[in-house]
Amino acid sequence: MEFESKIIEFLENFLSEELEEKVELSMDSKLFGGDGPLDSMALVNLVVDLEEFIEDDFGKTITLADEKAMSRRTSPFSVVKNLVDYIQEQLDGDNDE
Repeated sequence: MEFESKIIEFLENFLSEELEEKVELSMDSKLFGGDGPLDSMALVNLVVDLEEFIEDDFGKTITLADEKAMSRRTSPFSVVKNLVDYIQEQLDGDNDE
């Protein structure tokens, strides 16, 4: 799926810069929490950069770190699949306006 691959490529590039080493991700790769590579400051940077990327690439403005994201039982930022699914939900929800 093109959407998933664009998000994964963005995440790989972001993490490669953040960690200063090449990173390859799958849908099951951890991002934040536990043994994920992101600390809280890097997560904030990721959210800002990712929101800008989505607006530039998909032409939609979404907010990733909102009450809806924070109130979920499983964080959208824990693994790649959760984040991709959450972004897709946000993009689909925006279509209702």
